[in-house]
Amino acid sequence: MFEILEALFDPIFRPLLNLPPFWGILLISFIISLIITICYKFFTDQTVMKQLKAEMKAMQKEMKTLKDKPDKFMAMQKKTMSKNMEYMKRSMKPTLITFLPIIIIFGWLHANFAFIPIAPGQEFGTTVVFHEGTQGSITMLPPEYVELMSDSTQEIVNGETVWKLKAEEGLHNLEFEYGDERYGIEVLVTNEKKYETPLKPIKNSRIKEIRIDHEKLVVLDLFGWQMGWLGAYIIFSIVFSMGMRKLMKLH
Repeated sequence: MFEILEALFDPIFRPLLNLPPFWGILLISFIISLIITICYKFFTDQTVMKQLKAEMKAMQKEMKTLKDKPDKFMAMQKKTMSKNMEYMKRSMKPTLITFLPIIIIFGWLHANFAFIPIAPGQEFGTTVVFHEGTQGSITMLPPEYVELMSDSTQEIVNGETVWKLKAEEGLHNLEFEYGDERYGIEVLVTNEKKYETPLKPIKNSRIKEIRIDHEKLVVLDLFGWQMGWLGAYIIFSIVFSMGMRKLMKLH
């Protein structure tokens, strides 16, 4: 199911990678907000939703006049909560329908908008993180077309080791030798807007994880608050959703 949805979404959204990240996330936020709003409109009874909303508003107004009457206040609060639960229950169907596709889209966004790709000849870092208290050294075994800018064998300092590298274009497998253990992680070096998963957790070892030190992609700089794709998406989608619900007069 996940593979089918990924195959469906990739050709739809991949052209957006040719746009600056700001505009790409803006358009994706608009598309997702539109889909969610349309689903909400057609999978809820808007007459009932409007009535429930009006009843809750009237109850909340009445509760303000009952603050000095605890028994009546509690009874009215209970009725209000019951109406609120009914409202939420009726809103749940469109939420469930759109949940899985949106999770897949979020995965696609993280795989394409979270980091800046590594270009051919660009210096980048890779870090091996160890569990607390680990000492000793670890050796990197660079493959062909990868130039190591640091010593291949590094001492573990403050629970980690760091190497600096450069590489030609292509997909490279970086290997690390720690005692009799050997682990690897792939790094994609390209002029395209692509990258491999930069973090690889390690199990049953003193090594905790291996990561490629990609620079994070800043999509939106809001008064010095630099946001990635998720922060920008949340802001854009709130604005779009509020506007669309108002235009469609949804309750």
